[in-house]
Amino acid sequence: MGSIPRRMASIWYERLGVAAEVLQWGELPTPEPAANEVLVRIAASGVNPHDTKRRSGWTGEAMPEARCVPHSDGAGTIVAVGPGVPEARIGERVWLFGAGRGARVGQGTAAEFCALPAERAFPLPDGVSFEAGATLGVPGLTAHRAVFCDGSVTGQTVLVTGAAGAVATYAAQLALWDGAEVIATISSPEKAAHARALGIAHVLDYRREDVVARTLAITGGRGVDRIIEVDFGANIAACAALLAPNGVIAAYSSSRQRRPELDYYAFARKGARLHFVQGMILPRAAREQGARDLVAALRHPGLLHPPPHRFALADCAAAHDWVEQGGGIGKALVLP
Repeated sequence: MGSIPRRMASIWYERLGVAAEVLQWGELPTPEPAANEVLVRIAASGVNPHDTKRRSGWTGEAMPEARCVPHSDGAGTIVAVGPGVPEARIGERVWLFGAGRGARVGQGTAAEFCALPAERAFPLPDGVSFEAGATLGVPGLTAHRAVFCDGSVTGQTVLVTGAAGAVATYAAQLALWDGAEVIATISSPEKAAHARALGIAHVLDYRREDVVARTLAITGGRGVDRIIEVDFGANIAACAALLAPNGVIAAYSSSRQRRPELDYYAFARKGARLHFVQGMILPRAAREQGARDLVAALRHPGLLHPPPHRFALADCAAAHDWVEQGGGIGKALVLP
């Protein structure tokens, strides 16, 4: 596996703020794996909206440590293990979830090496690129939870909003493979092409079409059984209008309206259920099941990943800017 240097190239920040102003690039000591941890040589680090919101202060969270290495997702190769981890894992290709949490708070994947609990490093099958592995993490597990937290969706109609996003890309495919009929919303012809490539038959452009009317027409007036919602506050009225009786909304973001106002009876008359899905704090059983299913999905020859947008480690601020600007198709990856 090659020698492990004492110091590594890394990105970090010591205060919250604008990416170009607070992100620093330099060298830090290479971490050593503690008990039940693995040390991973990072090949690709995935940038999620939560990473940029946390760094900017948008989430309202304080600095967890005096110095934070960003990003919870990534992929690479295990190069060392701590006590309690089989040495046979050395050399294993893995995708990561939840780096920089727990005992390693603030020590994420935007570096040449990352130490994290062994249970958060999942097998990456041969033939699957590190870039593809780095797109999974939070998007993949969030998508799995949003689709399956109430059980199978076989025979149901599922609406996936913002179908060009990373979470939606995986959610749509998981729902289709489980036997659901999927309707997707998008905002441009390019994003429509991406959604159709996933196998989605009903692709609605919310900037040019009446999504509620079209969805009710597609479902014969009944509405959809489940909504995988990327922007709950902005779409709350549409959700209430097109949800079927006893339907479910699984919302994983509300960026445009952080404090939405909810019409209680619009949802109560439907007997609606609302889940707030937060990928970073999934119950352990849900995380483990999701990881198993995603590893199995990685072996599926038809699984499509969000297209990568590659940035050098030194250009991490540009990667954060790309995520914050929104509207793009794919996933920002920082390559150490």
